[in-house]
Amino acid sequence: MAASSENSGNQASTQDQMVAGSAWMTAGSILSRILGAVYIIPWNIWFGAFYLQGNALYGKGYNIYSFFLIAAIAGVPSAIAKQVAHYNALNEYGISVRLYKRGLEIAILTGVVIASLMYFGAPLFTGGDQNLVPVLHSLAWAILIIPTMSLTRGYFQGFQQMAPSAISQFVEQLVRVIYMLGAAFIIMRVLKGNWITAVSQSTFAAAVGAFGGLSILGVYYWRRRHEFRSLVANSNNEMVVPAKQLYQEIIAQAVPFIVLGAGITIFQLIDQYTFAPIMHLAGTYTAAHLNDLFALFGVNANKLIMITISLSSALAVTVVPLLSQSYTQGNKKDISAQLTNAFMMFEFVMIPSALGMAAIARPLNLVFYGTTHEALAASLLAFSSYLSILLGLYTVVAALMQGISQNKRAVRYFLVGTIVKFIVQWPLVYFFGAFGPLIATGCGFLVACYLIVHWLNNQFGINYASIAKKTNGILLSALGTFALARGVALLGGLLGSQGRVINFLIVAVAAVIGGYFYVYSVLKSRLADAILGSRVAGLRRRLHIR
Repeated sequence: MAASSENSGNQASTQDQMVAGSAWMTAGSILSRILGAVYIIPWNIWFGAFYLQGNALYGKGYNIYSFFLIAAIAGVPSAIAKQVAHYNALNEYGISVRLYKRGLEIAILTGVVIASLMYFGAPLFTGGDQNLVPVLHSLAWAILIIPTMSLTRGYFQGFQQMAPSAISQFVEQLVRVIYMLGAAFIIMRVLKGNWITAVSQSTFAAAVGAFGGLSILGVYYWRRRHEFRSLVANSNNEMVVPAKQLYQEIIAQAVPFIVLGAGITIFQLIDQYTFAPIMHLAGTYTAAHLNDLFALFGVNANKLIMITISLSSALAVTVVPLLSQSYTQGNKKDISAQLTNAFMMFEFVMIPSALGMAAIARPLNLVFYGTTHEALAASLLAFSSYLSILLGLYTVVAALMQGISQNKRAVRYFLVGTIVKFIVQWPLVYFFGAFGPLIATGCGFLVACYLIVHWLNNQFGINYASIAKKTNGILLSALGTFALARGVALLGGLLGSQGRVINFLIVAVAAVIGGYFYVYSVLKSRLADAILGSRVAGLRRRLHIR
């Protein structure tokens, strides 16, 4: 009986850790993504007639940069978080500190090498668009800083300290946005300069923001140095791990993270390099028109859906060290419970967010991107919103596999999904145009997610009965949210206005009404309690819901 009570207490503690960690990471990620989307409005206005071309150039540069950045980081932050949690569970905090220092050496070295490769090899990665060269040069500087920053975030996460990561993430984005908007305004409006120069300075803002984020982490580390020293002093100190083994552990854990962490980026690069050639076969299009189309589905819509995908990304980052701890302890029952909790928390936030964004796609697109290709842009955003559920699911299941040391298997499943993407890409783009890459991406990730979830269920058992019951409640509430938000958007559309202010008000009203309905329904039905724990009872009392 005592053992049962202890296990119950441990599960509750684990769930509390997951919820608390997810809250911090979700808040940091969401605020960062919102900042990363809000800047679009003034940025587009200042670019004027060049904004779609500028957005396409910006997006192409960032896709290439994202891949190089993931190669530079090499999965080390997530690997460090996983391994630090592993040694902390064994009360070997001294090894965790040594692991961080060795990881720091790797991060600095890979940052210098990859940044140099991107800077000096820029002409090789342009796909024929020479305007990309200065953009890639400006982005290379960020790769010198971000690996060290990301590694330090992973170290904090390994100690289940999510606040430093979340706050540094927000500060990084805030500094980046301030710099890029200031640079764009001065170049385009004050100096009446070249739009390519303005894009290059906007991308250089990544390095400026990274410096700000790293500074915040340095402050947190300094403040908590005594806490870390105390943990090291009270370690078991029974294990001796040579430096060579620490390097091997980091690299062995990190390399698969490159492929898995770059999953969405790899699919976007496939679109970037294949969309225009396939479309030229399908019909006669100018390069400028195809750039516009790429901006609509590959950049504009993607920036907005990444706000909702960041919800699941936050969950993924939180669950890796927790799963690693349970896996180290050989607690299969706890692993099963954590898998089930992770899926439920993913559905709880992702489904209503994605459906809500799809419901207000038209006014939301008008707020951020104006009236250019209005109907097509709204349709692509709505479709991308539905697709974001699948992209978010991939982010979560890939992290789950990493948490239980199944990196190689996860990479194999992702490669199968990538092959599917390649197979269907040509016919889908040829016949469906700008929707084709999105459909092909959905097919690829659907296969990868199915293979991973199927394997997890076979090995650890996923409580599908519990998930199905709660999923029905989530879907019912989310569909109600969709209907209300869609109704507000349709009523607002009767005004016939294409102005940003009116459509912002429509979006705000729809978000408030739809969001309140979802919160009210999940609190009223006690669904939130079942997924997030008893702590939500306080929110129910404050909202006077019985």
